[in-house]
Amino acid sequence: MTQPDDPRRSVPRELAPLLRMEVAPVSVSIFEAIEKAIPEYSEFRDNVVDGIRQALVKFVDLIAAPDTEPAPHDDIHRQLGAWEFQSGRSLDSLQAAYRIGARVAWRHVCGFAERRELSLHLMSVLGEAMIAHVDELVSLSVEGYAAAQASAAGTLERKRRRLMELLVGDPAGNGQAVLDAARAAAWPLPDRLVAVALEPSAAPVGDLPADVLVNFEDATPYLLVPNPAAVSRWLRRALPGWRAAVGLPVAPADARTSLACARRVLELSREKVLPDRPVLDSAEHLVELTVLADEFLARQLAGRALAPLAPLTDRQRTKLAETLLVWLSARGGAPEVAARLQVHPQTVRYRVNQLEELFGDRMHDAGERFTLELALRAHYLLQPR
Repeated sequence: MTQPDDPRRSVPRELAPLLRMEVAPVSVSIFEAIEKAIPEYSEFRDNVVDGIRQALVKFVDLIAAPDTEPAPHDDIHRQLGAWEFQSGRSLDSLQAAYRIGARVAWRHVCGFAERRELSLHLMSVLGEAMIAHVDELVSLSVEGYAAAQASAAGTLERKRRRLMELLVGDPAGNGQAVLDAARAAAWPLPDRLVAVALEPSAAPVGDLPADVLVNFEDATPYLLVPNPAAVSRWLRRALPGWRAAVGLPVAPADARTSLACARRVLELSREKVLPDRPVLDSAEHLVELTVLADEFLARQLAGRALAPLAPLTDRQRTKLAETLLVWLSARGGAPEVAARLQVHPQTVRYRVNQLEELFGDRMHDAGERFTLELALRAHYLLQPR
């Protein structure tokens, strides 16, 4: 049904039967002109001819009965737009075809007007009606193109989500399944990737590289970044206001491990074990990740290895533990330890004597020294902030 101000309403209805006789020859002329200008449309000859014929039939039908519901001719023009997208083309060729069709149709209208001795006013009315009709057809094709584009994007997004699930699932998908899913998702499987763990946020999302796999709907959102380079830098630009942790670079088969590391870094940051920064990199916190990979075992190690300090007062325990950690990691003697602790060397010697009384030969055994240092680092990391 046309709107009250539609130019097609101004064309006298008695012209409809006469115009209908022109549909067949005009359809042929239009297709020949389009085929000459746009050779690739020869491949879709039947579809294009059908679209031309239906466009002309609809034009005449709306002149004959502007108040009736039109036949469902719109589908072919929406479908023409969809075919353009599915063929990997822009809408330029289709819009050019509509312009060619309008020019050819207008030449026929001029001949028709001359044969029927129509007035200049009627020719003007027909011309305006034709322009309105072509504009409507173009709009329908644009809708079809956009719908096909959105559908393809949604399908691709679902395929990429499935690929992400295979890569980080427990257990991870087998190699062939991942390869098949990557191919379906148009995502070349990289040699290396990193997972990026994100804290849920309402902050806006900027432009991410097209090859980054994204999952913002998950309760614990994350990204998978192929062939990572300078990820931390572009993350700040692309996700302002988000808190993120970059996992370790791994082969795709180990994507789940990279994501686990990234999520653990975020967790340690929330617990104040690691700094409170917008973007953290797991590679910079391997010691913390290693020592606290299992908190139960870390507490057991700290408790057992540092048991000789347990009977002391809190003040004594704090000073001796601090001195022991610096003494174990320092290469020099009392002066270097004193400089780090900002105390007198004699104070250091006194404390080391106390430690030797408590720990005995463990202070000088390489294996025990390593255990003590690891236990002390676990002890400090596990302290509430």
